[in-house]
Amino acid sequence: MKVIMLEDVRKVGKKDEIIEVSDGYANNYLIKNKLAVPYTKRSKEVLDIQIDKKEQEEESRVQNFNDIKSKLENKTITFKVKTGAGDKVFGKVSTKQISEEIKKMGYSVDKKCIKLDNDLDVLGTHIVLIELHKRVKFKINIQLSK
Repeated sequence: MKVIMLEDVRKVGKKDEIIEVSDGYANNYLIKNKLAVPYTKRSKEVLDIQIDKKEQEEESRVQNFNDIKSKLENKTITFKVKTGAGDKVFGKVSTKQISEEIKKMGYSVDKKCIKLDNDLDVLGTHIVLIELHKRVKFKINIQLSK
């Protein structure tokens, strides 16, 4: 029996996938627990509409991220930090602090999107990668000064 998966089921199939399973398994487990629906012409049309809608939403999100990228790419954010002997920085600049500075500029970037290769604990300019989406990545400069 062909069914369209409504949820991910381990070792069976992923959401929105059309799979072939035995009639008993489909009726007694997948359909009964609302994990799948029987494959029909109408259910296939509904699935296609849902997939198109998801793709359009994804494209609009990517477009929004590209707008943010174009405005922030290669910008420099400056942090005033306290230093000790030999210009050693007390503490370090975190992704949360970078995210808050970007918010002050009027853009919302989650701290999880900011990728640090190493700690920002030395005076000077550091290049930081920001990955808003798997298709939208850019670099921003972080300046640490006294």
